[in-house]
Amino acid sequence: MSEPSPSNRNTPWLTLFLASNAGLGYAPVASGTFGTLMGIPCYYLISRLNVPLQALALLAVILLSCKICDLAGQHYQEPDDGRIVIDELAGYLVTTAFLPFSWGIAIAGFFCFRLFDICKPFPASWFDREWKNGLGVTLDDVVAGIYALILLRLGLALFG
Repeated sequence: MSEPSPSNRNTPWLTLFLASNAGLGYAPVASGTFGTLMGIPCYYLISRLNVPLQALALLAVILLSCKICDLAGQHYQEPDDGRIVIDELAGYLVTTAFLPFSWGIAIAGFFCFRLFDICKPFPASWFDREWKNGLGVTLDDVVAGIYALILLRLGLALFG
């Protein structure tokens, strides 16, 4: 991971704090996995809202992730630097979207999302490879979240 250039040292601390999901992205190994953990309390909070507010919150996190990933990527001079994990938060929240909170769903959603985030089935792999900016960094996780949402809901329908 590269150090920021002098021109990027002025990135607001709040941008880097949000990009790292309150520091979880600084984990020495598996920063994406650690970063995804922030999704569990966020899922809990968002699940308490009515459906229109849940949709608005999810959209806000996705849009915020696009912007924060872009700014942090410029800061680190690497669009998908390992310390940037707010995109994992967005993807995890897509996975658990509109589901009532339970620890079973939270944990199953975590593993489903991590599976698809690591495997990156098309078009996630395409966004990851071709769009080297905040939008691409976020969209690969949103797509992984959609695949994970399908698997999670299928599992809930069959075993739930």
